[in-house]
Amino acid sequence: MDRRRRSFGLAHAHRGALALICAVGAHGALAQDDAAESRMSAPALKQAFDAAWSRQPEAVALGLRRDAAQAQQKAAQAWTPEPPALTVSNKTDRFNRDLGARELDVGVAIPLWLPGERARSGALAEAELWSVESRARAAQLRLAGTLREAWWQWQRAQVDAELARDQRDNASRLAGDVARRVKAGDLARADQHQADGAVAAAESAAARAQASLSNASQQLRVALGGAIQLASGAPTAAPEAEPPDDAASIPDPSAHPAFQDLQDRATIAERAAALGTVRARANPELTLVATRERDFRAERYDPSITLGVRIPFGAGSRHDARVAAAQAEATELQTQLALERDRIAATQGASRERVASARAMLAAAQRRAQLASESRGFFEKSFRLGETDLPTRLRIEAEAVEAQRQAASARIELAAAISQWRQALGLLPD
Repeated sequence: MDRRRRSFGLAHAHRGALALICAVGAHGALAQDDAAESRMSAPALKQAFDAAWSRQPEAVALGLRRDAAQAQQKAAQAWTPEPPALTVSNKTDRFNRDLGARELDVGVAIPLWLPGERARSGALAEAELWSVESRARAAQLRLAGTLREAWWQWQRAQVDAELARDQRDNASRLAGDVARRVKAGDLARADQHQADGAVAAAESAAARAQASLSNASQQLRVALGGAIQLASGAPTAAPEAEPPDDAASIPDPSAHPAFQDLQDRATIAERAAALGTVRARANPELTLVATRERDFRAERYDPSITLGVRIPFGAGSRHDARVAAAQAEATELQTQLALERDRIAATQGASRERVASARAMLAAAQRRAQLASESRGFFEKSFRLGETDLPTRLRIEAEAVEAQRQAASARIELAAAISQWRQALGLLPD
């Protein structure tokens, strides 16, 4: 509104309204950037992440996975690898001789741990419990990466669309003023064609920017999973806090959630292989059977107790195949760990350099915008004095608007680079 009041006042205060309306576009873009920068206070990205995470499958199933891991840990601490089994059998000669022979067996079969199996089962259950948490943190970080990319792309598209709309509006006002001056005989008809061409170009640019904004909005909605509604013309989001740029504060790659997830998976594979080595056969069973029997109908029942042990034979090649597969997976994951550490360290270094480059680009863009604004003032004065023609004046204004556009884009790029750096460090939106 303030920009429009300035344009209206200038258009009526000077006869050179043509140049001044053009100047408003660049001044408006600078004022818009400053206003956007002052609005960058609400940490909307964190709220968007929290809302999106609550709808993710990993978050919905996290509680159940914890329960399953804790149940597995309790099972490893039990006295037997499997629950005892009740056995009941009844023998009779009713269907052949029918002399009254009866035998009733009631017993219990108790599975027994193999040597070392219980301790290694407990170690495996503990690793699986750790893996539930590291898996959730890795899923959160993957979601944060997807959301950050879509979020800042949406911010870029918003800035481009808003600047394109302002440029279209300014071009339309310029064309109207040129038409009035052509009718008054102050400008040639060729100037009218140039102004109308500028309007057509601005309308095309605004349409492209709006299409890009719609696409970016759709991509962000997909990343959010419909968790929040995107407001049209929302203010520029606050940049994330920049991590400290010193060696002491940079976390070790082994603390990265992706590395921890892979490390826990490797630990599970190693402990599964260790457990497989002791499970060379099925679990033995201790059986305790109480028997009541008689041979003839007139005899009394004789009770007896049977104590037995069932020891299965080894699994042979099947066991060897399971152990080899578990060891191969553990070896593969250990190899991936070394590669993942190097990848994380390289990504962190590259992200830190990207932030430095984005900051330098922002400083250069702001300097260019300042120089373009000053040059615009010089040519504005010379145009009023009749020393500069309309094409030159339009070119200078276009350069000023483009400089302001690059300055606004550089602000978004710096914020996106900081988000990428935090992503490389394994930090969630804050």
